[in-house]
Amino acid sequence: MAFTRATGKHRGPSRLSRRSAGVASVAAIATTGVIGTLASPALAAEADIRPVEDTGLTQAIVASDSLADQIGAQADAQQQEAALAAEQARAEAEAKRKAEVRVKEAREARERAAREAERKRLLTYTLPVAGSYVSTSYHAGGGQWSSGSHTGIDFHAASGTKVVAVGMGTVVEAGWGGAYGNNVVIRMHDGTYTQYGHLSSISVSVGQSVTPGQQIGRSGSTGNSSGPHLHFEARTGADYGSDIDPIAYLRAHGVAV
Repeated sequence: MAFTRATGKHRGPSRLSRRSAGVASVAAIATTGVIGTLASPALAAEADIRPVEDTGLTQAIVASDSLADQIGAQADAQQQEAALAAEQARAEAEAKRKAEVRVKEAREARERAAREAERKRLLTYTLPVAGSYVSTSYHAGGGQWSSGSHTGIDFHAASGTKVVAVGMGTVVEAGWGGAYGNNVVIRMHDGTYTQYGHLSSISVSVGQSVTPGQQIGRSGSTGNSSGPHLHFEARTGADYGSDIDPIAYLRAHGVAV
């Protein structure tokens, strides 16, 4: 008697059906990624040691870092060069300033020395006729002088010899002076007066400032004179009769006579 398989809800699945279902289940698990959690340790290890795909990202990062380092190094070098250049510029500017200060100080020192030398020169006195000597002394007696004595001293000088101011002062008289002939009177810087008589010519004018050794005329024999010479007087005032010893006056001002 032949057996037949019962049908209905209590019917078990066939082997083929079970196999098909298993395959479907595995496919479903693989599709959803669950297989990763169900895989055996061997399969997981095998998955871990699979080579990583080289995308070039690591090389790009390394190259980028190297370029950044180079740019940074260049920036640092440029900054150092700029700092050195600035320091050198400051040093050069300071050296230039110091050099200018030294030049200025040296110039000022020269100017001070020149002013001092000029001041001393202006305060010095000299002989009215260079290299001459006194031929007639002060207060020498004789009838040729109206006062009865010589009110000055005579310096030996040939006609036309250069006559100079003995010191710094201002001309208060320049022209004919009667018995003095052509004469020049100078008010000196210290308030005293000097007179130069019997000149053959006059080279200054009233109101003119003169310095020591400046030419004021040339010697001669004009006025009450017995021959060419220079009559020199020193006075305390501008008027006749205020005369003082010319030799003592010149010596008091450092002149060897």
